[in-house]
Amino acid sequence: MGFAIIMFIRILFGVCMVFIIGYIFGGFSKNPTLVSLTKVAAILAIILFIAANGLLMRFAFSRHANGKAGWQCTEHKMKLP
Repeated sequence: MGFAIIMFIRILFGVCMVFIIGYIFGGFSKNPTLVSLTKVAAILAIILFIAANGLLMRFAFSRHANGKAGWQCTEHKMKLP
């Protein structure tokens, strides 16, 4: 499930980049509908980039302690002589 969400976010991010590149280098700037879609795509690209990085960091942090516990404090587990 997590892999599918990450792939979906990356595909949407790629589609947003196509709209932005089409606006800059292509003829998207001449069509008012494509101009408004490109503005939405620019905002969505920023949101999707942050979401993808957040999900990947959450996945990495959850795997750190070999389970779903995440980061664990080991300061209180130490035995002093």
